Amino acid sequence: MTRIVFLDRGTIAPSIELTRPATAHDWTEHEHSTADDVVARLAGATVAITNKVPIRRPALEALPDLRMIAVAATGYDCVDVAACRERGIVVSNVCGYAVTAVPEHTFALIFALSRAVAAFRDDVIAGKWQASRHFCFFDHPIRDIAGATLGLVGRGAIGGAVGRIGEALGMRVIYAGRKGVAHAEAPLVPFEEMLETADVISLHCPLTEATRGLIAMPEFRRMRRRPILVNTSRGGLVDEADLVAALDEGLIAGAGFDVLTREPPVDGNPLLAVAGRPNVIVTPHVAWASESAMRTLWDQVTGNIDAFLAGAPRNTLG
Repeated sequence: MTRIVFLDRGTIAPSIELTRPATAHDWTEHEHSTADDVVARLAGATVAITNKVPIRRPALEALPDLRMIAVAATGYDCVDVAACRERGIVVSNVCGYAVTAVPEHTFALIFALSRAVAAFRDDVIAGKWQASRHFCFFDHPIRDIAGATLGLVGRGAIGGAVGRIGEALGMRVIYAGRKGVAHAEAPLVPFEEMLETADVISLHCPLTEATRGLIAMPEFRRMRRRPILVNTSRGGLVDEADLVAALDEGLIAGAGFDVLTREPPVDGNPLLAVAGRPNVIVTPHVAWASESAMRTLWDQVTGNIDAFLAGAPRNTLG
């Protein structure tokens, strides 16, 4: 019988009922797994399900029965796809499940930072409004979104959805071309032009060797309009030490991050050290995690497994 093992069930909220694949199978799930657990827990398994547990070449070489890895996410940098291809292991991910959830969270961060919501809320809690001589006070700058330029890195389903929301709000939306390429064909603009003209920059691209460290101090110094930087994609896209330095130097007006380079940040993170600042908001990688998005994600996971077991793999990578 087909053995299916879910390595990190705890990455999906307990309120979401995990319907099982239709094909007869033996099911095992673990709340949490580490890289060191992979070989023992996947021994004899035909199908592995992982959200963030890394499955690398050495583990794959010790798992001769493994035939499929179902990634319970869109990002798949946790899986050695090249090694899977060499061994004939199918890798499938999920697509488009968070095209409402992530854009909504992105704009929650953009609105909160543009309107200084967190900063003024903290002031009210601290008693500043109560002590004011006037009906309001002006301790934090407020920016309008209408008329601002929104620079997007990534034109996929989520980046496109963010762009459409921006346009509906009266923003001028531009999409960045590849970094280091001097010319870009419409509707793209050169990456450096986006850096120089955007009032808000939002990242919606995968983490690859080409995009790792996409934004660091050289890029921050080109941001002439002191933009708000939002990242609801992958933490490794931004050099976090340089991000803090950019905040310190006033090169950007604020940062809204739902992702960090290492999650959870058990050994600390430069951005967490400044998370209490009025122009910084850090959320714990929950942009994707609306109830409806998680249900859609799981339906795709089981659908991918059923399709593979039926001999017609879908959403395959590599």
